[in-house]
Amino acid sequence: MAEKKKEKETKEAEKAEVKKEAPKEEKKEEPVATPAPTAPVEAPKHVPKKMRLAIVHVYSSKNDTIITATDMSGAETLAWASGGMMVKSHREEGRPYAAMQATAKVVSNLKEKGITHVHVKIRAPGGNGSKTPGQGAQAVVRTLARTGLRIGKIEDVTPLPTDSMRRKGGRRGRRV
Repeated sequence: MAEKKKEKETKEAEKAEVKKEAPKEEKKEEPVATPAPTAPVEAPKHVPKKMRLAIVHVYSSKNDTIITATDMSGAETLAWASGGMMVKSHREEGRPYAAMQATAKVVSNLKEKGITHVHVKIRAPGGNGSKTPGQGAQAVVRTLARTGLRIGKIEDVTPLPTDSMRRKGGRRGRRV
């Protein structure tokens, strides 16, 4: 009989523990509150980004492409890169691939600074040299357009002589 009493006491103790734990679980569950009816929500109005403008100066010769981004006055340089910084071989400096890589570097720096729009000024050697830009100039403009910057205007700022300077090579010209 003593064993039966012990069994009853242990069962009653277990039931009491279960009852004590059960209310704790109920306290964890909170009733879901229904939101009060409100006026219809309007879609947020589109707020345009503030337009930040920069000038991208591109010097493109047969042997190299140099890209410099400045503020509108041209006094402060925001970012710059050249084809020679991107490739190891000297003969590759003026190629479109090197120009594209240099442009990507400049654009990433401009985007960090919050620039959204650019004007592009392309320059060839000019003067006594070639009046046409190198291969890299077209690649730069194409890359700028693809990276998400808005291009305002593209202009050619190659220096042209107003009075003829004497070409190098001497009186009888370059002898090959």
